[in-house]
Amino acid sequence: MARPKTPILSPVRIRRAALALVDRDGLDGLSMRKLAAELDVQAASLYSHYRTKDELLQDIANEIMEDVDVSGFTGGDWRHGLTVWARSYRAALAAHPHMVPFIAMGPGRREVSLHRADAVHGGLTGAGWPARQATMIGAATKYLVVGAAISSFSRGFDDDVRVYVNRYPNLSQAHRLSEHAAEIDEESFGLALSAFLDGLEARLAHLPD
Repeated sequence: MARPKTPILSPVRIRRAALALVDRDGLDGLSMRKLAAELDVQAASLYSHYRTKDELLQDIANEIMEDVDVSGFTGGDWRHGLTVWARSYRAALAAHPHMVPFIAMGPGRREVSLHRADAVHGGLTGAGWPARQATMIGAATKYLVVGAAISSFSRGFDDDVRVYVNRYPNLSQAHRLSEHAAEIDEESFGLALSAFLDGLEARLAHLPD
């Protein structure tokens, strides 16, 4: 039997093509019609696998969240657990920045995200944090991670020195920041995370028994 000219559609192939489209064109650039054109199939072919674009995006979000590591909580060290979780969470989101607004809306019913949230909450409460505090720490960590993943501080400056020289004396080297963006962003995230964790340690020490 002759092999088909177009590879048979599968959910995995659809998700990969859709994510590549989002990475390239943004969330607004994804439509089932456009995705079908990328896959060289009719749009109707997609609907036997995914009824809606939102359902497809939910599965893509689940796959991205698979890379988020919550194993650091297993030893009972909440600070280590938060560090591993936050760094891997940021890396997973930063790899696909156009997906961040969708993922950041919340876990909803996404199984992988809910497993991660459950592990974080359990790790914190198991280490002695009250449940309400644990919920707040999870939320605060998310705010830190999403903010770091969705934009780059350093790349927000213009490369043209004339924008800054003689106009903003304290920003006279700002045009060079983009050259070191990855380094600055990584170290800045580390600084923010460390300060956050130090503050939590002080808070935990003063919680009533």
